[in-house]
Amino acid sequence: MPQKTFPMTEKTRIKRGANRASYDRDLAYQIIDEAMVCHVGFAVKDQPYVIPTFPWRVGDFLYIHGAKGGHMPGQVADGGKACIDITLLDGLVLARSAFHHSVNYRSVIVFGEGQRVDHVEEKADLLDRMITKIDPARARAVRAANKKELARTSVIGFGLKEVSVKVRSGPPVDDEEDYALPVWAGVLPVSLTAGGLQTDPQLMADVPMPDAAAWSVFGAPQQR
Repeated sequence: MPQKTFPMTEKTRIKRGANRASYDRDLAYQIIDEAMVCHVGFAVKDQPYVIPTFPWRVGDFLYIHGAKGGHMPGQVADGGKACIDITLLDGLVLARSAFHHSVNYRSVIVFGEGQRVDHVEEKADLLDRMITKIDPARARAVRAANKKELARTSVIGFGLKEVSVKVRSGPPVDDEEDYALPVWAGVLPVSLTAGGLQTDPQLMADVPMPDAAAWSVFGAPQQR
């Protein structure tokens, strides 16, 4: 059974703003499960790259996918080192001084080496779980990926071992003398919300609308 906290390593030790640091496993998993975008950083010789993609988690592994033969999968899929960032923006922090403006956020940094998933059935199951993160019922409703599509897709897993969390919340923190300034200060909350569904013009007329309010990415809990 995994420990409740991740071990602090030289790579994951947060030095700047250490009071906002956490190594709590449940908190990290909560942030990963909520996120719809992550950024994968890796280096090829002396050239750094950062690629955005969709993350999902199964147990103690974070998964990403990409086109087989693509630049990012080709570099990290077979033991390549990567640094993965996930950041959720929760609010704009408006202070009385320009210097103390900030944002409220929850972020996770993952260091790891990619593991390519080659087994066809395992790959198909993991891609179904990716769709399930968006909508728990959708993987059962849509056509499953066929052999050709699976062959063209790389699925890469990262064991969640070296992980750190950083969180800022609450009101602005101004210099003591600035609290007397007649400037409004506080927090403007920010959240990801769903807009109105936009129907595909080629959709058949008798297909019912889904209930977007039930989609997991907008608040429903994820499976552990």
